[in-house]
Order: sequence, then structure tokens, then C-alpha cells
Amino acid sequence: MVAFRAVLHLQTLPIRVSSTRPASLFLHTHRYCLLNTRSLSFVSSSPLSLPPSSEPAAFSNGNLPFRKISTFHPVCMGRRSSKIAGRKEAQNAKKAKLYSRMGKEVVSAVKKGGPNVTSNPMLAAILEKAKELDVPKDIVERNIKRASEKGQEAYIEKVYEVYGYGGVSMVVEVSTDKVHRSVAKIREVVKDCGGKMADSGSVTFKFRRVRVVNIKVTDADKDQLLSIALDAGAEDVIEPSTYEDDTEEDRYYKIVGSSDNYATILSKLREEGINFEPDNGSELLPNATIEVDDEAMDLNKELMNKLLELDDVDAVYTDQK
Repeated sequence: MVAFRAVLHLQTLPIRVSSTRPASLFLHTHRYCLLNTRSLSFVSSSPLSLPPSSEPAAFSNGNLPFRKISTFHPVCMGRRSSKIAGRKEAQNAKKAKLYSRMGKEVVSAVKKGGPNVTSNPMLAAILEKAKELDVPKDIVERNIKRASEKGQEAYIEKVYEVYGYGGVSMVVEVSTDKVHRSVAKIREVVKDCGGKMADSGSVTFKFRRVRVVNIKVTDADKDQLLSIALDAGAEDVIEPSTYEDDTEEDRYYKIVGSSDNYATILSKLREEGINFEPDNGSELLPNATIEVDDEAMDLNKELMNKLLELDDVDAVYTDQK
């Protein structure tokens, strides 16, 4: 068969085309195309008017073997897929931080009192906490072994205080075997993101240490959580913060408790069949929150995320609302 050339003008939504060989049709949105079975070339991107007599005979004889062309509206999945991927990435990062922190605690405990749980009450307490937080057993065992390796130093816990944008304060918790390395990296991130290192004690007094249980807003309503908190003797139920791009899957209630009633809170949530995420052993909550504009909020969020990417950083807390 002889290949033909055709001039096509399309001014519809993107469309899907299928045809039989040897003749093929190629349609491109808002373009005129010359096409044959061997070559493709764009003729013009501006409107073109053809006289009726110039229409190729192949279109008028009714014998051209091609299939029906149908239009469809584009399906936009990018934003939702990106949000789901971002949520999973954040959840995985949170788990990784928890496992890393518990691993460091195990190493430090073994360094101080040895690997025997019976004679090392500090290690026994950490193993109990790891069990409560659903830390995999192999991670605990791997870090017990790692603590005995030559050259492995004990981890030291440090706290650094930072000023963000809009008068916001941050507390950065660190576990490190190289203090100079960790403080240098933290200073670098804070400087690059436009924050400022604060003097010791100038920020921490704005926070209090508590035990926290996190529950997605899609898994329970506030009245139900208030009832559970009251029965368990918890301190409060905190409403989730709302960011512009957050969906309900990104938002969490926080039940605030103490070491004395934490196990009771978890037990009552399990009885009600409510899914939850425990804390990393404890959290810092601000005594009062500060409201900032959208720009400052985004800049502070970027600073916190950059700090959390550092291996030595276990947690970052802020009094931003």
C-alpha cells in the first residue's frame, strides 16, 4: 500500500488514537501535523484554513482502513499519588528515627552495664520500652552486639536550642557518639535555613516533658478520645494542627499523659479497637503556642525537616501553632 500524508487540525482535549497499518494517524493538541508511515513533521502552530478541494482523496472515498477516534477527559492522579507517597515516606522516616534512637539507647546501656539483662537494670528498662514501642527484636539484638565492637563509643544525649521565624522556638534532641560532628552539622543547617542558635536555657523552659499517644482523626472522634483520656487519668486531648496541604490522613489527635498512666491509656485504646502511634519514650509539648503567617510557617517547617534529616538528631520540637 502507498503511504499517504494528511493535514490534521485538532482543537479538543487530549485524545487517544488507534489505527490500523499501514496508514497511521497522529493527532497532537493544537498542532498541525504531516504524517506518513515513515516520517513526521510539524507544519504550523497557527490556525490554517484549507480549501475543500485540497482535502486528500483518501479521506473522501470512505475506504481508508482506520478506527474510530474517541475523546476523553484527562485523569489527574499526580497530586493524590504524591500525597500518598509523601505520607508513607514520612511514616517510614518516623519509624527509622524511633529505631535509631532505641538502638543508641541500647548501645549506651550495654556500654555502661554490660549485655546481661539480669545484672543491667538500665538495659532491662530499655528492652521493656522497646517492646512497648513495637521495636523489632532484631534491631535490639543487633545493637547489643554492636555495643561490644571495638571502637564503638557510648552515645551522649545533647539538647540544642534554636530560634526560627516569627518568634518561634525549637528544641533539638540529639544522641551522638561524636559531639563536635553533631553540633557542627546542626549549626550549618540552622544557618543555611535562616534560623539562629539560642543560648542554653533560653528556650527549654517554654516546654514540658510528657508521654503522648498519637491517633489519626480518621480513626476516632474527639469525644471518644476524651472519654478514654478521662477514664485513664490522662492530662488532655490536643486538637491536630492544620496545614494548608494536609488531608485528614496527615492529622493526629494527641492524648497527653505521664509515665504513670501511659500503659493504661494504651490498654484502653486497644480495648476500643482504635489504632494509635506511641511516642518515642517521651515528647516535649509547648506551654503556649505561637501563631505565625504562612511564609514563616513554611520556613520553620523546612528548618525542622532539614534538622530531622541529620542522623544524630532524634527529635525536633517547636512552639509554633
